[in-house]
This record gives sequence, C-alpha cells and structure tokens, in this order.
Amino acid sequence: MASSRRAQNKTLDRMVLAKIGEEAAARLLRARGYRVLERNYRSRGGEIDIIARQGSELVFAEVKSRSREDFGTPAQGVGKGKRRKLVNLAQGYIANRLRREVAWRFDIVEVWLTPDGKVRRTNIIPGAFRPEV
Repeated sequence: MASSRRAQNKTLDRMVLAKIGEEAAARLLRARGYRVLERNYRSRGGEIDIIARQGSELVFAEVKSRSREDFGTPAQGVGKGKRRKLVNLAQGYIANRLRREVAWRFDIVEVWLTPDGKVRRTNIIPGAFRPEV
C-alpha cells in the first residue's frame, strides 16, 4: 500500500512539474512573438501540448520539462515514437480543424526545473524535427 502511494505521489509530482513547464513554455512562446491558439489539444491519438502561430506558420510545440539531467536534455526525451504520434495528431488537426493547406512545423520547448519546481531555464528549438516521409 505504501509503495502504491509513493507511485501516485511520483505521478502527481510529474504532473505538477509538467504543468509548471507548460506554463513557462507558453510564456516563452508569447514573449518570442508566437500566438498561442490552443493548449493541451486532445484527440483519439493523444495530445499536443501547444498549438501556436508564428507569422504564417502553424507550430505544434512539444513541451519537455526536466528537473534532472541524468537522462540528457529535455529535447532528447522526444523519441521517434513520440515524434510519429505528434505528426499523426498534427495531420489530423489540420485535416479536421483547418481543412486547407498551411505551412506547419514542430518545435520543442525545453524547460529545466529545479527539484522544487522553479523554472531555471527555457529554450525553443524551432523546426526540431520533420515528418518522416
């Protein structure tokens, strides 16, 4: 029972840190001239953290937060499977919501947090990956 509570607390901690990271990412994007259109867009295939516009380009932003660097940078946490899922979600969003051709890309917003949840550093990687053809 105690291990179950610890697992729930870890999950809750991760969710709280992820929320803090997403807030920091949205602030950073706005400060850099992006217009945030949607946050936490959900569909059957998963979730896109932030959908924004920068100039004429639609941006699908994946927010990755880390409080430790044992496993590399936040961007290194966006693996091939996650990228594939994001591509499918973005294609569905464009087909269902926009129904027209639009220039689009994937950015990764990295957020480094202290263990107690304070934002240490943020970074945007524009065009972090491309859809695989």
